[in-house]
Amino acid sequence: MLAKEHIDDLLTRDGKVLSTEGDKIGSIGQVYTDDDSGQPTWVTVKTGLFGTSESFVPLEGARVEGDNIVVPFGKDQVKDAPRVDTDGHLEPSEEDRLYRHYRVNGGGVRGTEAGRTSDFRSNEGRAGTGFREDADTTGTVGRDTSGPTTDDAMTRSEERLNVGTEQQATGRARLRKYVTTENVTQTVPVQREEVRIEREPITDANAGAAMSGPDISEEEHEVVLHEERPVVEKETVPVERVRLNKDTVTDEVTVDEEVRKERIETEGLRDDRR
Repeated sequence: MLAKEHIDDLLTRDGKVLSTEGDKIGSIGQVYTDDDSGQPTWVTVKTGLFGTSESFVPLEGARVEGDNIVVPFGKDQVKDAPRVDTDGHLEPSEEDRLYRHYRVNGGGVRGTEAGRTSDFRSNEGRAGTGFREDADTTGTVGRDTSGPTTDDAMTRSEERLNVGTEQQATGRARLRKYVTTENVTQTVPVQREEVRIEREPITDANAGAAMSGPDISEEEHEVVLHEERPVVEKETVPVERVRLNKDTVTDEVTVDEEVRKERIETEGLRDDRR
């Protein structure tokens, strides 16, 4: 356990504050002691670039290892501790905030830095009780037990949804041509010639033509027959133009999200009216 006789020795050395896992949290800055017992209760740790930031760490459960102090807290927990001015004393409200952060209980302290001590004010002669009168000299009613005293009102906040839209690509559409083959059936009228025998009797009108040849002979006579056949030709002709276009369609989308609201309730109030 860290005792008061270790204070001066630790402050004169270039000691470090370590976590229980052995991680270096920072350098030892100031050691704060209890008003009544004089036992060390707080140590400040210099962190950040060139040690420009100091965080308060309770010494409850801490131990000394050589020039270093080992505290039962993690590095991140120390760095996330509430920021308190290292001005030689702690206000009760500041102690309350620190104790709540580290989840420990403690009492009042006075600051010691390189042998210099400075007491802080406390009610009823008890250090670190965390209570003050309901109204101070500035006229403020009550005090904020979770932070520095401000005024006589509490601000209630709530989360609100700000819903907007954003454009994102959901797909692509393209045109592509390909060739298919199909059968086309079409009826086309065609003509052909056929032989038809015509007989006519010998008359005065055609007797001369009929008697112009030999009386008896062998002869042949022929005619050429013709017919039409379908001829197929193919040609390529444009039939239509196809393009892609976009239409904007409006849909309704329901957004379901949780929002947090602060509620304010009162305690310790009573109605004295009759």
